[in-house]
Amino acid sequence: MKSPNILLITSDQQHWNTLGAFNKEIQTPNLDRLIREGTTFTRAYCPNPTCTPSRSSMITGMYPSQHGAWTLGTKLLEDRHTVGEDFGAAGYRTTLVGKAHFQPLKSTEEYPSLEAYPTLQDLDFWKTFHGPFYGFDHVELARNHTNESHVGQHYALWMEQQGCTNWRDYFLPPTGTMDPSLTYKWPIPEKYHYNTWIAERTNALLAEYQASEEPFFMWASFFDPHPEYLAPEPWDTMYDPDSLTIPSMVLGEHDQNPPHFGKTQEEHPDFSDLAETGFGIHGYRSHHYYEYGDKFRLTDDDKKKLVAVYYGMISMMDKYIGKILDRLEELGLADNTIVVFTTDHGHFFGQHGLQAKGGFHYEDLIKLPFIVKYPGHVPAGKVSDSIQSLVDLAPTFLSFCGIPIPHSMTGVDQREVWTGSKDQARDHAICEFRHEPTTIHQKTYVDERYKITVYYNQTYGEIFDLQEDPGELRNLWNDPEHAALKSQLLLKYIWAELGKEPLLMPRIHHA
Repeated sequence: MKSPNILLITSDQQHWNTLGAFNKEIQTPNLDRLIREGTTFTRAYCPNPTCTPSRSSMITGMYPSQHGAWTLGTKLLEDRHTVGEDFGAAGYRTTLVGKAHFQPLKSTEEYPSLEAYPTLQDLDFWKTFHGPFYGFDHVELARNHTNESHVGQHYALWMEQQGCTNWRDYFLPPTGTMDPSLTYKWPIPEKYHYNTWIAERTNALLAEYQASEEPFFMWASFFDPHPEYLAPEPWDTMYDPDSLTIPSMVLGEHDQNPPHFGKTQEEHPDFSDLAETGFGIHGYRSHHYYEYGDKFRLTDDDKKKLVAVYYGMISMMDKYIGKILDRLEELGLADNTIVVFTTDHGHFFGQHGLQAKGGFHYEDLIKLPFIVKYPGHVPAGKVSDSIQSLVDLAPTFLSFCGIPIPHSMTGVDQREVWTGSKDQARDHAICEFRHEPTTIHQKTYVDERYKITVYYNQTYGEIFDLQEDPGELRNLWNDPEHAALKSQLLLKYIWAELGKEPLLMPRIHHA
């Protein structure tokens, strides 16, 4: 039997409940098609709620605390083993088109970064560089989300090739000239949007591999709906803000939570005890205020418009995911290709009074949309509550292709779960977060019913009963009636930590 191809399609920072098949307020016809043709897993989790750690886990099959890229601004070291190396050794073409984000925006002598200035915007360099890069033999990369000044790499070259010589007009200074105060509507024409670029280049490479009859492991890595909240016409006005359900905080819900939860809602909070200023996109204070354009703090109308544009970004991305799925069919590759759609982590757009992402391990942030299609192997139209983790992707892909799984990978092989021959391969997931080396350091254990979050050197924490309290409004950590549950969950968490330690080599002698 011919080994299958792998097509991984990811969004960036997409809330789990933004698929039209399950949420009638949003339209995602192409992802809905994938749902009808495959299995949807409703209990999929990220290993870290930020980009670099989670994405590095996807290609290493290891947790951030194991592969070393523990937060944004760190680097996945080049000596880390990646799944692309295994596929390459097995004769596969390995490709990444879109967002990588395995390296920081700043390069140092000790930790050089191709995704950093000035290389990021050295177009002469990117004209000749296509890899190898973390196990991918061919890459076409970009770094910016919407109008960020980080634009460059292969995306900028493509825009010039399309005749968009004034592309700098659509991006922020210092690279571009776009007015920083513009919000919600991105004036870039859709034909120059990075969604168009990703779909076009992915489809061209699919055709190339089909013609050469080469098996492939391909990652089409979209940037949306990661903020800033910007979409070109007509997607920016696709949704009426007044017709959408806008999440908000429930009065008193943070009363039993760790102190920094409630502080996010204060006018002038003090996070100095956590060595945290509160400023910046991942600062604790900014989760409530959320500066955007020239807005210091979102109004209620802003929050409505924000959700409408976020949904518009998802619907636009869905259109271009559809173009990739269509091309897969046209080339006759669909029947022998495993297609997985997911995201790197979730998103807050008002839930619990929070915006964006960071050290708050609510389901909104750590649970993911997750769809698997493999005709004749993965059941169609099925919805499963079997727990999945992004660290499981690498070993599961290798398992389907008959390639040995390296001992360094601590993710779980989910092949039998995906094919429906087994109910579950794991009974829990773990999510990690570190923003500072010591003061903001937490881990979450979540099983079929309960979730517990512990903090380094802190006596506070969180316990939620997801069955009785799916909105995570009642923290049971200090509840005397749940003291026995707390002890049990702490023990389960310790067992889970012990269970994910890597065995880097097999034992070859008992002496």
